[in-house]
Amino acid sequence: MITISVCMIVKDEEAVLARCLDTLKGIADEIIIVDTGSSDSTKQIAACYTDKIYDFPWVHDFSAARNYSLSKASMDYIYVADADEVLDDDNRKRFLSLKEHLPQEVEIVQMKYANQLAFNTTYNYDIEYRPKLYKRLRSLRFVDPVHESVALEPCVYDSDITILHMPQSNHAARDFDTFQRAIKRDGRLSPKLFEMYARELFIAGEEKDFLDAFSFFKDFAVREDYTERERKICDCVLVRCYHYMKDITGLLKYGLKNIADGKASSEVCYELGEFFFKQNDYKEATIWFYNAAYETECELNLRFSGEYPLKRLTECYRLLGNKEQEEAYQALYDAWCKENMR
Repeated sequence: MITISVCMIVKDEEAVLARCLDTLKGIADEIIIVDTGSSDSTKQIAACYTDKIYDFPWVHDFSAARNYSLSKASMDYIYVADADEVLDDDNRKRFLSLKEHLPQEVEIVQMKYANQLAFNTTYNYDIEYRPKLYKRLRSLRFVDPVHESVALEPCVYDSDITILHMPQSNHAARDFDTFQRAIKRDGRLSPKLFEMYARELFIAGEEKDFLDAFSFFKDFAVREDYTERERKICDCVLVRCYHYMKDITGLLKYGLKNIADGKASSEVCYELGEFFFKQNDYKEATIWFYNAAYETECELNLRFSGEYPLKRLTECYRLLGNKEQEEAYQALYDAWCKENMR
């Protein structure tokens, strides 16, 4: 049987920490809690489960805090948990079985992460695999009977364990501050963070958050070394920014650029629909909302190709007095939500 270090970084998690740690009883051989500046009873709650509680000054870098937590681990495997995660009874049993039977050659275990859409997270899947359990020490080994070489790819196992993500608050403000600090410090974002910044804007951003991001994406849009996908992402963000700024020229510039190559983004079409909706031109708005729902693909937030335009189409046809179309789109809206928000 393998042994497991549970490593967590926390801050002001008094509402959910005990719920999480209760579900890890019998799974964790040691629990490591790294607190990045709680002002509530988080550390007192943690002390009921472990004496391995460490303070780590918050430096606006989650990787730094995570790496510090890993440095304190001593078991065979490390399970990286967040305080807003829950294992139900069935998945606790699966985890305990995994702990007993996991082959030693497995270096990473992926687990299903659930409730993504229900809790408005930055991912466009309700359930997705994520690496959660890691072998603490990796042994080098040669493979192949001739022309042997060191195995560089880890041995990954996709388990049947499902982790329920059940946050009680939104962390978008914290994330937006971290993005802005990284831009000021480094002048850039990695390709992954570039997309995650835009994705989080379209999922949890308010007008101020978009306007704070405007100069970064505007400067990026005039570069010549971006990829096609990065250009599409810039179009989406800038069209929303110009909409907030009531700058019709900017909205049309990036909206038309996005549409011109025949691969328009759902987010852009939705914004054009919103523009006409606010002008009370509901007939024109239906064209763009329809395109968002059926003729294009989303770049950043799945809801812009389903839930949001279908809801607006329902409203448009209600305002146009077309009861038949209103009821048809209401049914499509209800079906989308039922399918994607389970």
